Amino acid sequence: MLRVRDSMTREVITLGPEASAAEAWSLCREHRIRHLPVVDGGRLAGLVSDRDLRDVSPSSRDNRDAATLQWVRVGDMMTRNPITISPFDTIDRAAREIHDRKIGCLPVVDDGELVGIVTSSDMMRALMELVGAHGFGSWVEVEVPNQPGQLANLTDVIRDRRVNIAGVFVAPAGRETYRAIVLRLETANPSGIVRTLQEAGYRVITVESSSTDAVHNPFEER
Repeated sequence: MLRVRDSMTREVITLGPEASAAEAWSLCREHRIRHLPVVDGGRLAGLVSDRDLRDVSPSSRDNRDAATLQWVRVGDMMTRNPITISPFDTIDRAAREIHDRKIGCLPVVDDGELVGIVTSSDMMRALMELVGAHGFGSWVEVEVPNQPGQLANLTDVIRDRRVNIAGVFVAPAGRETYRAIVLRLETANPSGIVRTLQEAGYRVITVESSSTDAVHNPFEER
């Protein structure tokens, strides 16, 4: 099972509560990041985002407050007691926290110590890894009855065709008593597998090859 520790960024850019907003802006621009954990005495004290920094930034047309970012302290603007997660939590829990709370990241804390950070971008990368979206291959979406054993039956068909399965997930289908099983296959030409599945009585909904990014009608495969 994929854990937060498998997807988090370990080398975290941090700063202390006495740092200025100008320092925080400089770090965000230099490292192209949107969130900065604030650490005090080795412990996570808060979190500053690029949105927080924009809120205290003077207008680009107004030079009268140009020194604002220099005298505003990070400790005065940070979010205190931010939502955190453990490196041993599952990646799906991290994804739910980020989605449900509408936040951009989660500091990863182990025994009170900041050990990493996981962001919405990390979640996207983890999703791509889980479904095998890297590299060449094809997606084959098959509608099956919502009954036990359907996935095993499908993989038996593909095993006989000697094609590796890079990823698999299950989604609702258009019909109430059916499910859609989506398979990521390590082949750029799944037409033979599609024919075999159809001959076995399965309804193939969609076939897509990552090499062309074209969606094909499975019934037109030769």
